Amino acid sequence: MKINESQSFILTVTDLQQPDVEVRFHPEYKDRIAVSPSAITLSSDHEEYTITVEGIGIGKSLLTAHSTPNISIDGVFLTATIYRSKMIDILSVIIGWAYFAVWSVSFYPQIYTNYERKSVVGLDFDYLALNMVGYLSYTIFTIGMYYIPEIIMEYMKRYPRSLIPVTFNDIAFNIHGTIAIIVTIFQCFVYTRGNQKISITGAVILIAMGIAYFTSLLLVYFDNIHWIDFLYFCSYIKLLITLLKYIPQAYLNYKRKSTDGWSIGGVFLDLLGGLFSMLQMILDSHNYDDWVSVFGNPSKFGLGFFSIVFQFMFIAQHYILYRPTKHRDLIPTDYF
Repeated sequence: MKINESQSFILTVTDLQQPDVEVRFHPEYKDRIAVSPSAITLSSDHEEYTITVEGIGIGKSLLTAHSTPNISIDGVFLTATIYRSKMIDILSVIIGWAYFAVWSVSFYPQIYTNYERKSVVGLDFDYLALNMVGYLSYTIFTIGMYYIPEIIMEYMKRYPRSLIPVTFNDIAFNIHGTIAIIVTIFQCFVYTRGNQKISITGAVILIAMGIAYFTSLLLVYFDNIHWIDFLYFCSYIKLLITLLKYIPQAYLNYKRKSTDGWSIGGVFLDLLGGLFSMLQMILDSHNYDDWVSVFGNPSKFGLGFFSIVFQFMFIAQHYILYRPTKHRDLIPTDYF
């Protein structure tokens, strides 16, 4: 809600075992939200109460409830988010959809480049393999968090006053990305690839990740960890791969002294998506006075920044260091 605005919600009481139960509402930050009424008395079953929350300060605040005598109302809570400007909030939503669309489209320039050249020479196989594992890992995480009841219940047990950190958009984006990478891998089998293959270093990294996955599944099987812990492990693999995946492609460009075969269109779309993502984070942090989301969570912001740095490096390689030749280089290159 916007600052100085109010919103109401209905609290419905069912199966009340005893009358005259007093319920008091406690804002996490009293300088951000005001609640009216601050207390209610439950007197009968199936009774509805209107509660009004007013935003008096910018930021987020949890609203919880406590009862006298004590009854089980742990599930009664509300998270209020108060923003400065409705216009900034709308702009943030638009930018969010923009980077979702840009990142979704960013797979296609490389697929088209491969199709046009009938060759994948210049596309690093380590990058492709790591990207495949990364998207598969995060697809497992998002589907598990969103669809599997046992995992959702475990998450709510651990974080009873938090929302599931996955939306349907996350699932759709990752499934789409996985399919696009599979198409690109298929192109590697049917088009000219020269002597290119996964490097020894890349193979070692992939095998290590496979062993780590197998170990974590064994831990789940023997009840040492829960399935939700396995999903978090999948998300950590995705973060690690985001840090590593561009390095092989940048190195291949350096060894070949050429970016032929590596789509600059995909680079620009990746760059634009990353800039939109970081811009949305900054706008939201300003609008909700929540700079902890940026500087208190360096992994999300740092990974976005790291990705953008690599896109600028690819642009420099393409337009400055290794300017495109008149005729595309289809000469097989073995740099392993």
